[in-house]
Amino acid sequence: MVDPAQDARSMERLLSIMTRLRDPESGCPWDIEQTFQSIVPHTIEEAYEVADAVEHGNTGHLMEELGDLLLQVVFYAQMAQEDGGFDFHDVVQAVSDKLVRRHPHVFGDREVADAEAQIEHWENLKEAERGEKAAESVLDDVAGALPALTRAGKLQKRAARVGFDWPDVGGPLAKIREETEEVRLSLAANDNEDHSPELDRELGDLLFSVVNLARKTDIDPESALRHANERFEHRFRQVERGLADAGRDLKAASLEEMDGLWQAAKEREKEDRS
Repeated sequence: MVDPAQDARSMERLLSIMTRLRDPESGCPWDIEQTFQSIVPHTIEEAYEVADAVEHGNTGHLMEELGDLLLQVVFYAQMAQEDGGFDFHDVVQAVSDKLVRRHPHVFGDREVADAEAQIEHWENLKEAERGEKAAESVLDDVAGALPALTRAGKLQKRAARVGFDWPDVGGPLAKIREETEEVRLSLAANDNEDHSPELDRELGDLLFSVVNLARKTDIDPESALRHANERFEHRFRQVERGLADAGRDLKAASLEEMDGLWQAAKEREKEDRS
């Protein structure tokens, strides 16, 4: 049973701790010297820690990481309050108002058929809010600091809302083939030069096209790449163990040896899934 009074006391305790940490006379030197800019990397790191805990289904770790992420919000609010701006309660009020405003089917009399219709309605409301801010472009307020894969998807979604999109997955698939060929031609033209500006552009276009395919198939590219990273790490560690068990040094092993162990690791994964 949720106890609102207990929740309020817990939140007020956290806010008072943050105030104490930032006290110029008796606070923590590290906390005192922080600025909005200096804690941004910590905020990003904590958000990724939350995602990692979710990916691994670690509920206890998730609770801890959510607390660390909440601390980031409290930190920003405390600094803003010290500068004579908003405080934590203003943050809570603003997000509460936004949730009520964007869910008229819950807090009002509007009816929404299903989750898909709700997403469409949500996007329309956000579009209207952006319009009230006199936006110069439909791409305005897509944050530049987002991870590149995530930002690519958001830019594509925003453009798609005004009709700039392929009708199906055939479009991005064809574009991936086209961009792959351009990468090959760029490599050939530059004698396989590693860091040519042209190759940089072509590889970027290829990655952007892959994100488009992910978007059209409702797959989050950032999540898909995280999973690919985990598979790579798991398989490569098995390659290392296999070589160690055979008394082979990793640096002395041939590519054929390593690839054989890699393929064996992939086969074991298939067996585990079946």
